[in-house]
Amino acid sequence: MYFAHSQNEVGDWHPLATHLTSVGRLASDFAGLTSWRHEAALAGLLHDLGKFADRFQSRLRGEESGLDHWSQGASLALTEFKSVAAALAILGHHLGLQRGDMESLRYLVPANLANSAVRGLSLSDSDLERLKLRAAQDGLVFTRPEVPLFTNWHLVIAAMLDVRMLFSCLVDADFLDTEAHFNGDAEGKRFRQASPPLNAEAAEAALNRFLSKTVRTVSTAATGVREAREHLWDAVTDAAQHPVGAFTLTAPTGSGKTLAMLRFALEHARRHGLRRIVLAVPFLTVIEQTARIYRTVFSDFHSHYVLEHHSLAGQGEESSRQDAEGDEARQRRLIAENWDAPIILTTNVQLLESLFSNRPSACRKLHRLRESVILFDEAQSLPAHLAVPTLAALSRLSESHGASIVFATATQPAFDTLHEAVKSHALCGWQPREIVPDTSALFALMPRRVEYEWRMRTGKTAWTDLAGELRDDACRQVLVVCNLKRHALALLDALAGVEGVFHLSTNLCAAHRRVVLDRVRERLATGQPCRLISTQCVEAGVDIDFPLVYRAFAPLEAIAQTAGRCNREGRLPTPGHVVVFEPDEKGDWRRRYPTFAYYQAAEVVRTLLIEGDALDLNDPEVFRRYYRSLYDVSKPDAQALKLTEALNAIDLARTAREYRLIEQNTFQLLVPWADRYDEFKALCDEADRTGINGDWMRRAQTLSVSVYRKADGPPAWAIPARLKRYRAGNAGVSEEWFILEGDYYDDTLGLMPPEGPQLFIA
Repeated sequence: MYFAHSQNEVGDWHPLATHLTSVGRLASDFAGLTSWRHEAALAGLLHDLGKFADRFQSRLRGEESGLDHWSQGASLALTEFKSVAAALAILGHHLGLQRGDMESLRYLVPANLANSAVRGLSLSDSDLERLKLRAAQDGLVFTRPEVPLFTNWHLVIAAMLDVRMLFSCLVDADFLDTEAHFNGDAEGKRFRQASPPLNAEAAEAALNRFLSKTVRTVSTAATGVREAREHLWDAVTDAAQHPVGAFTLTAPTGSGKTLAMLRFALEHARRHGLRRIVLAVPFLTVIEQTARIYRTVFSDFHSHYVLEHHSLAGQGEESSRQDAEGDEARQRRLIAENWDAPIILTTNVQLLESLFSNRPSACRKLHRLRESVILFDEAQSLPAHLAVPTLAALSRLSESHGASIVFATATQPAFDTLHEAVKSHALCGWQPREIVPDTSALFALMPRRVEYEWRMRTGKTAWTDLAGELRDDACRQVLVVCNLKRHALALLDALAGVEGVFHLSTNLCAAHRRVVLDRVRERLATGQPCRLISTQCVEAGVDIDFPLVYRAFAPLEAIAQTAGRCNREGRLPTPGHVVVFEPDEKGDWRRRYPTFAYYQAAEVVRTLLIEGDALDLNDPEVFRRYYRSLYDVSKPDAQALKLTEALNAIDLARTAREYRLIEQNTFQLLVPWADRYDEFKALCDEADRTGINGDWMRRAQTLSVSVYRKADGPPAWAIPARLKRYRAGNAGVSEEWFILEGDYYDDTLGLMPPEGPQLFIA
């Protein structure tokens, strides 16, 4: 008898043949009716072939260590069964996906296998014939797939996604079967309870009930708003009958886009038998507000019908088995590992970076995207330099894995102009269908909420002059959005002594920002003076409503997003006022903008202003013109050179490192905000006493600030948190979590390190 895993709590060992058969079956089930389901099953049967070795059986008894038990199965998959995808998946199920070119896989040839070493490990057994014989004696039968998943890397992004999809089926099956063994009882393996399937018809009924309860709100809205919402509702209902594919949804702010997206997804899923709805948003503020709506709509459904997977939902970090968790929290954490829920709310970072990841934990959930409706809210937030590879991956997800993709926003990027560039990576390119047939007519129905004053056309504005203007009683309730933290602080200094001044930036921890916004909303509602000086962190998804807004000159989508905080509810008798000004700042773009791409996009706006009398931001065609001009200037298909090099090298590990929506050169800093100082102190004491773990990180998330790393290491005022130790030996310190030492957190300005304010965005 050969075993896959040691004994569980009831003393049962895990038979290897049972494990391999179960993983193969689960992997095939996850692949569904695809042409590569047999290849997924083969990967499951072969992934632990090296465990038939005597040395590995000794390892289970604690007599051996440092063994590679997966290369043997990968070797057979590649050389005997001609499956590159299965070979890569098997190799990666412990170490992560690596390089896929044949030169890198040459060591899997049986003649080279005995002399190969993976990261200093030794093979459990290099005799493939002996391992195959033992597998056959245990009743295992390996069958060559009739049609391998792919035969070359010509369309590299599409091919990589296919590999990751098979990889996802394998690693999720492996995790689940292993977990079931260790959770086993006297009756055998105990698999976790599966979440309920998506019942689109029942979910639609719940949405309709929710809407009927809120009909009064709609009925008191302006006639144009009611007509726009009805027009949008009809449009999404009609568009849902179209075949699975790529869609855009272009709708103005206030037209009910959030619920219209959900209606489209449910109706589309019902018509086409799709299994899941995934909503991805760029900002946590957006996801929290949307989650509240979804939880209300589906309040009578299973407790895990809607899964939030983002850091502030407590799912961002893995926690140890030693963590004390309630059954509900533990179940939610398990579901988040593989997205086994009918409706998922997550972030762009979590979803899109997983599509380019090489790690088993990140890729594990990808097979859940098959035959799903995937909604991207605020689609304009996708960085231009990642547009082509992202669209290529999503195109492949739709073309070959049966998913419908929806890009929704009021400021729709002209991604369809990148069609030919996308085709070089994924055969279908990017030609989405617009859900709203006449977007201009829809925008025309909405009352004009704001008017724009392009003051920057007549000159630059000094901070002192702007502060003098803001002191006037006519500006007693005003939002000012700056491009840099340094600019916001300069304006705050110039406003010293003025009543009702507030500050918002990512120098404030999340809990602090929430309290500031609550105070701002209260003062706005009661008519008190309220002057909010903010960075871009307020632009999208923050539900505040000012009658007057000032915006530092910026890319067009940023200006439009800021304008969404002005007369947001349309309650003013006349349109709100948005003033676009250019700060009187000397020097190159580094003194005026956070990044070169930001500066480049702003200059495109300047060119459009020079060419025309005005820019009507209520006209979606203006944004199409803007994005076309921006793509002509910025050449997004030629950007991301390091990512392109990784793709050309068929290096999945390097591709994962280079595809980043947000720069990862930051660390989390726990800060002593006065309102939550007792909680800060308790976290510090726990870190000092026992070290930190996943549960500590989740609790610390709202009291932390992201700080950019410097080349010479962390600053002296950031003390690394000690990691929790579970076994004998030194656990070391965290490279991601630090604790602020010193009085450098201000109750208004947030983190104010001795070196001075950071110059980075938001």
